[in-house]
Amino acid sequence: MEQKVPEVEWKKVSAELLILSLVEARPRHGYEISKLIEQRSGGAVRFYVASLYPLLYRLEKRGWLQGRWVEKAGQRRRRYYRLTPAGRSVLDSQRRGWHAFVEAINRITEAEPA
Repeated sequence: MEQKVPEVEWKKVSAELLILSLVEARPRHGYEISKLIEQRSGGAVRFYVASLYPLLYRLEKRGWLQGRWVEKAGQRRRRYYRLTPAGRSVLDSQRRGWHAFVEAINRITEAEPA
């Protein structure tokens, strides 16, 4: 019988890393972040407004993201988030930790020679 780890558990572990990674290249608004996570994961990971925006606010409060409101003609106002220098440092650290973790899991789960 196959057991699946609930999606919410994976999200808790990786949410900050995913968001910081997506705003590294350029500022993005929350809806765009949400859609990119869903698209790039092939639909395996989804963030809903109820969980995404509180996380964005927490990252901003920690000083890892900086948000600013942008108004464009014919569109509603959106808050764009960009990575701060402190956020870049955290992202670098989280990436190193994530890669080390994945490598360790791969070493453990690889089939042993018969």
